[in-house]
Amino acid sequence: MASLLQDQLTTDQDLLLMQEGMPMRKVRSKSWKKLRYFRLQNDGMTVWHARQARGSAKPSFSISDVDTIRNGHDSELLRSLAEELPLEQGFTVVFHGRRSNLDLVANSVEEAQMWMRGLQLLVDLVTSMDHQERLDQWLSDWFQRGDKNQDGKMSFQEVQRLLHLMNVEMDQEYAFSLFQAADTSQSGTLEGEEFVQFYKALTKRAEVQELFESFSADGQKLTLLEFLDFLREEQKERDCTSELALELIDHYEPSDSGKLRHVLSMDGFLSYLCSKDGDIFNPACLPIYQDMTQPLNHYFICSSHNTYLVGDQLCGQSSVEGYIRALKRGCRCVEVDVWDGPSGEPVVYHGHTLTSRILFKDVVATVAQYAFQTSDYPVILSLETHCSWEQQQTMARHLTEILGEQLLSTTLDGVLPTQLPSPEELRRRILVKGKKLTLEEDLEYEEEEAEPELEESELALESQFETEPEPQEQNLQSKDKKKKSKPILCPALSSLVIYLKSVSFRSFTHSKEHYHFYEISSFSETKAKRLIKEAGNEFVQHNTWQLSRVYPSGLRTDSSNYNPQELWNAGCQMVAMNMQTAGLEMDICDGHFRQNGGCGYVLKPDFLRDIQSSFHPERPISPFKAQTLLIQVISGQQLPKVDKTKEGSIVDPLVKVQIFGVRLDTARQETNYVENNGFNPYWGETLCFRVLVPELAMLRFVVMDYDWKSRNDFIGQYTLPWTCMQQGYRHIHLLSKDGISLRPASIFVYICIQEDLEGDES
Repeated sequence: MASLLQDQLTTDQDLLLMQEGMPMRKVRSKSWKKLRYFRLQNDGMTVWHARQARGSAKPSFSISDVDTIRNGHDSELLRSLAEELPLEQGFTVVFHGRRSNLDLVANSVEEAQMWMRGLQLLVDLVTSMDHQERLDQWLSDWFQRGDKNQDGKMSFQEVQRLLHLMNVEMDQEYAFSLFQAADTSQSGTLEGEEFVQFYKALTKRAEVQELFESFSADGQKLTLLEFLDFLREEQKERDCTSELALELIDHYEPSDSGKLRHVLSMDGFLSYLCSKDGDIFNPACLPIYQDMTQPLNHYFICSSHNTYLVGDQLCGQSSVEGYIRALKRGCRCVEVDVWDGPSGEPVVYHGHTLTSRILFKDVVATVAQYAFQTSDYPVILSLETHCSWEQQQTMARHLTEILGEQLLSTTLDGVLPTQLPSPEELRRRILVKGKKLTLEEDLEYEEEEAEPELEESELALESQFETEPEPQEQNLQSKDKKKKSKPILCPALSSLVIYLKSVSFRSFTHSKEHYHFYEISSFSETKAKRLIKEAGNEFVQHNTWQLSRVYPSGLRTDSSNYNPQELWNAGCQMVAMNMQTAGLEMDICDGHFRQNGGCGYVLKPDFLRDIQSSFHPERPISPFKAQTLLIQVISGQQLPKVDKTKEGSIVDPLVKVQIFGVRLDTARQETNYVENNGFNPYWGETLCFRVLVPELAMLRFVVMDYDWKSRNDFIGQYTLPWTCMQQGYRHIHLLSKDGISLRPASIFVYICIQEDLEGDES
């Protein structure tokens, strides 16, 4: 594939012109639009920019960081400048994670099309690379960075500088001996294949070699039977057959002769260990593997809070980009706060704050476009409606006209159901969650039921931002001045709420006596946590027949997050997160929903689906035996620098392992740090955890840079459910704070799970 990339760079007309470079206007806002000179580097993997054609250039972005390319018409920012800048000449580079989009305007439609085609071609090439091809490309990138004078050769002085860039502290004499051994041409420099050999010597995995030799009779190869023994004994793949072992050899053995003889060389063995089959995350849990035919309330549902915000809760920007990012990461419940807007058009923003406003119809159009790009399972629009009757009618019209057949506007079979439908039955349908008039009310307005259910944040903010009512609000005011006016619920909008009628929560007893399975209550995190402590089992039972949505405290004006685990423990299905904010809490959320095809629905354990469940999250009695987890943290590979600006600094890495689950299972342990080695640190330390409820447990592996003067710096992490963890010798491929792959950065571990023989219950 790397060679295919090189072929394209020398033959594709778009890529050839991109390597020559050209000026384009970079647009950050309505007031910031500056001319910059952009050029694709010769490696085909990075785009640099400068203020002028021959000016000092710096990296703009890496192709591996790019998610997709959009045309100018799909850019929210460029559309707002359509009178000033021609949309046909614009395009947007969309990045993985939370990095802001890059909006560019070329000098002509032809140049814009050329960049869009060229960039998409490169993105497709990089996406389709396998592990070895990515490694080859990664090596090529390092060679480019190390070859300071760009002559295609590396002197020993350049190699020494590169070692520091790669986080390697190495004895100069030993480094020179490796350099000389790789310099087969004896030219005093390393070129192409010589540099690859130098890298291989540098990255020799002594701990993997030792493991390989312990199963190999001659120390040179693993026979089919020897490899099968390794898979069964060490990797705990008890059901592994000779046929499966042979498939793995065919896939990972690089030499044709090895494949013919059904043997695995050391290189093939290492390739297997670094692959998805050798990953800590069980490949069987990656596709949709769970039963998707149970009622909606039997699933954890990936949910977003104030989805329109891409910043904080007070002054942050509202953008349809928030919906695009949430839906593309598998989120299945998005929130829409709707208020009266000018010219009869409802707007979306965080009420009583200084956040910017976007049109409701633009939000609906965005949801229609992106709802099912990542997952076919249903999307829930959680409406918080603060509009007048007239603008509610406009909302209903936009929902029906824009969503069309996607919108669920009647029960599936046309009759009154007895339970919520399943994700499978609701494939590619959009459901509205909101207030609803009852059949008995017909077109009448019942104040208590129609009152918008204000989130804790809005209640807090109303007192801070109290203003004179707008003219249209005055028309709606009650004659009773003591009561705050509420918009009357419009039947056209009410009729679109089918299975998800919002109701106020009073008590579990009240819900049981007065509410139905198709009604849903929202809880602030504070209230939900209090209920878990006071009546944990009642909350669990409540969530077996009715949906619950939990949202962040109103005090989180910085868009910080809570830990969703505590709410999942009680079976709360829709734990809404501020998805724009990276950190531990979003790592747990992302890790949890990484399973089951990333479809946004995860089946709850059976004890959280049983209406007579005796489970109490604060005092758990697990239906299964407790388990003990032994983790030997062996080594690390190619860890990135924390501060890339400090060329001479090298990390002192340590590994922290955290368990999140029921309160009694929550624990953390860490290794000692390894001084001055981010390239191939070795720990060889064993950590031990005992877990009562493994079905709810999440594991988070974090690599930190030890700092004796201040807090340790974050290097990378990986989070996964206990139930998706593979035993044996496994690699953990690290992710950045934003959840982006840091390949080839990884840690190598040995995992062993033991059933608790005593079967103790707490």
